[in-house]
Amino acid sequence: VDLEVRTRDTWTLNPGVNFSRAGGENEYALQIREKNLLGRGQALELEWQSDVDRDALTLSFSDPHLLKNFTRLAVAYSDASDGSTKYFNLDRPFYALDTRWSAGTLLTDSEFDVDRWALGKRVGKFETQAQYYQVNGGWSAGLQDGWVRRWTYGATYQQNDFEPVEGAPLGGPLPADRKFVYPWVGFELLQDSFQERVNQDQIRRTEDVLVGFNGWVRLGLATESFGSATDAVLASAYASNGTDLSPTQSLFGSAWVSGRYEHGEIRNGTLGVEARYYLETSARSKFFADVSGTVTEQLDQDQQLALGGDTGLRGYPFAYQ
Repeated sequence: VDLEVRTRDTWTLNPGVNFSRAGGENEYALQIREKNLLGRGQALELEWQSDVDRDALTLSFSDPHLLKNFTRLAVAYSDASDGSTKYFNLDRPFYALDTRWSAGTLLTDSEFDVDRWALGKRVGKFETQAQYYQVNGGWSAGLQDGWVRRWTYGATYQQNDFEPVEGAPLGGPLPADRKFVYPWVGFELLQDSFQERVNQDQIRRTEDVLVGFNGWVRLGLATESFGSATDAVLASAYASNGTDLSPTQSLFGSAWVSGRYEHGEIRNGTLGVEARYYLETSARSKFFADVSGTVTEQLDQDQQLALGGDTGLRGYPFAYQ
């Protein structure tokens, strides 16, 4: 068989300038990104960003096929006006529906200030130092009868320490330090129901859209004997589904929940739901609607669920409520 292959190079050095304004606050960003470093498929990016929280300069590198296989490597360092962040991720994911195993490690170490907001104004500030280290693995029997079932497992070290910022009001209680060291197990169920679409969520881009079910649940147990500050059960779950109502209409829904059970009550609990509706009105136009909601239970003091101009509440300032 005579095979003729034609290739066409594209420009992979992408400079960028971004500006946005929401809730009366401005956000700027300058970046330069090389998506195919020396023709090896690696990405190198330098970005400067200024927003309501901080100014930060970030250098990141990623290789989606380390050593010419499906192992991914990503490293990043961010130097900010209020601290820094170090990030390292090395993993082999479930890169296809029929992939049988996965493994990886994730390490993050950061230091930054957290603002407290009320009626669109800063009312307090505190400093947080956070460490998150995780090793994980996974096993699957592969694609069977249109469904994929995956078991995951791992261990996580998570510590958050808090201190006042000199010269700044706290605006409330100083959050209590947290430390959790725990093994965990998870299960994922995924339906093989992907469709190739254009103009779904991006303009003139080909997208693989899941018009079916995807869900996972994860459960961890932290005990003082493992080094945790207290005994706790940590749980999180996610589920989504999509369907075509007609050749021109689609409806997607999702729900997520997370939290801890300690001392006989729920702590830092979050429950969220979202629904998205699409209607193709012509070959070049589409109607889209989204509705979502979130409820919480005894959030940790360093967590705030904010509503304001930055989250789509038009005519209101940043983090109004």
